[in-house]
Amino acid sequence: MTQYDLTPAISKHLDKHLIFPLLEFLGSKGLYDVADIEAAKLALIEKTNMVDYAVDIYQQLNQTDEVPESLRQRRGEVVAKLKSLEGAVKPITDFLSNEENVKLLKQDKTQNMTFLQKEFNIGPEQVDALYHFAKWNFECGNYSAAAEYLYHYRTLSTHPERTIASLWGKVAADVLLQEFGSAMDDILKLKEMLDVDTFAPVAKQLQQKAWLMHWSLFVFFNHENGLNALIDLFMQDRYLTAIQLTSQHLLRYLAVAVVVNKRRRNVLNDLKRVVSQEAYEYSDPVTEFVRCLFVDYDFDGAQEQLAKCEEVLDTDFFLVAAKDAFMEAARQFLFENYCRIHQAISIKSLSEKLNMDEEATEKWIVNLIRNARLNAKIDSKAGTVVMQTQTQSAYEQLLERSRGLGLRTLDLSNAVFGAMRA
Repeated sequence: MTQYDLTPAISKHLDKHLIFPLLEFLGSKGLYDVADIEAAKLALIEKTNMVDYAVDIYQQLNQTDEVPESLRQRRGEVVAKLKSLEGAVKPITDFLSNEENVKLLKQDKTQNMTFLQKEFNIGPEQVDALYHFAKWNFECGNYSAAAEYLYHYRTLSTHPERTIASLWGKVAADVLLQEFGSAMDDILKLKEMLDVDTFAPVAKQLQQKAWLMHWSLFVFFNHENGLNALIDLFMQDRYLTAIQLTSQHLLRYLAVAVVVNKRRRNVLNDLKRVVSQEAYEYSDPVTEFVRCLFVDYDFDGAQEQLAKCEEVLDTDFFLVAAKDAFMEAARQFLFENYCRIHQAISIKSLSEKLNMDEEATEKWIVNLIRNARLNAKIDSKAGTVVMQTQTQSAYEQLLERSRGLGLRTLDLSNAVFGAMRA
């Protein structure tokens, strides 16, 4: 299944620290030789300050207790730099460690800097030191401290570029700490900041949108409202353009989110269109299932691709937890579309399409009907199943239209704001 492994493509858009969980996952799945995975980790770690971790992997990879002189020297440099930064940042960390001091800060950053300079002799140099200290902690793998310092830096800094950079770092730290609620908030803040930056070069805007979508995968597949958020983000025109121009492989994640999320069937037509358009650039069993079933009505092709989907999802870091939900929803889509066209079909034939035995197929259909998710009936004598078209309720249609209207309003407001700035 290595031909469907998206780790190399996704890693190009991630911070190096975010790649470690992907490599750990691949190591557990046995897709690649263990020594190759460990070597990749070591090559990645050598670009960070996590020297102790690098030593552990080196010793494991080479079956030795020796520590290379280069790593020993590197460790000394990292510790010395950390101590130097601690000294430079001490005035501001002492201030922030007192909750009563923090309560004195206002919303106005300029006013805060004047206050800090006057009352505590803390100036821009100390604030900049806080940024570098947070970044160094992050590179050392101390994500909790990094997240805390980056948060405080954003409340004080008036440096626009570093403020955005600190938010990227905060997102990464939240993800690595598995603080997905906080990470979701940061993702939305970051999106808002990127959306109003309409004067940046087009190539930079596309790159940043691609980064945001890739980083958000960690959040969207671990948050209770993540699939809705993924669809809302990926389906916006500017982000969909970024997918089509730079990151067609993200269509796999969009397809899974749409198929699994039964309340978002209103975006199915848009998904069909983009999957069909990009089929010549990118395809995998998930996108091919969508194309075969919804575009070509090729049920044999959809059946063949669905059989592959289970293994593809099982070896995908982001989708492994959604595998069962996707397979269930995909079988239901296949069932609905097949019955809608053929009106009445034999359970035996249907079991072949769903890659299930006849008894399991009949029980599966009965459960769907019993749970009121399908308007269907079984003719036991004829051994057939008949299904009628299921439509959204008026409330669901209104909800989906309101959501779409909200997104279009946001795009228009951003465009107006950009024009006013110009």
